[in-house]
Amino acid sequence: MATATKTRWQMSGQGYEFCNCDFGCGCNFGGFPNSKDGSCRALVGFTVTRGRCGDTDLAGVTGAGIFVWPKAIHEGHGKAAFIVDPATTDKQVEALSQIFTGQLGGMPWELLGPTFQVVGLLKKKITIEGSGRKSTFRIDGVGEGRGDALKNPVTGEDHIVNVDLPTGFIWKKGEAGQGSFRASAAGLSVEFNKTNWIYYQYDWSNAA
Repeated sequence: MATATKTRWQMSGQGYEFCNCDFGCGCNFGGFPNSKDGSCRALVGFTVTRGRCGDTDLAGVTGAGIFVWPKAIHEGHGKAAFIVDPATTDKQVEALSQIFTGQLGGMPWELLGPTFQVVGLLKKKITIEGSGRKSTFRIDGVGEGRGDALKNPVTGEDHIVNVDLPTGFIWKKGEAGQGSFRASAAGLSVEFNKTNWIYYQYDWSNAA
């Protein structure tokens, strides 16, 4: 009996990850948040430099997600609201919705997708300023994340920290820093000051 073939997809680009964990993010090192209350609350932005889902070109798409999990991500019961730039087409939105909810398989979304319920989708203008760990990711009418380097507690100078995570399934090399972020959409709201922030390059797909 023939089995259905899932649509092939691939995305690569830049990720902007702000969360309420302490610096470095406990989820990356031990699977559990090291936030003050043990929850995972995040604003994660992304740009697509190169990408395709079936016959839909994803290159040039910019988007973000507000994520709220009451405990560790793998324990589930999370909620997510997604935002895409107004230039994103309906076909691109449909492709992204299938990818991010894990319907098409492929890391990291086949693991992340089942852990949250999507509660909203908005189209809002997205602006990115700066670069690397000193980036600001702004969403009109929703909020923003402002990234900075960690600081030397004695001199106040930038303290540069990079995280090498060879087996990471979201990213493998991250520029770590401190971020302040606030965002509200579809009934979800996050706001934290000087918590974990990581800028990274990603390459995701459902290729075997």
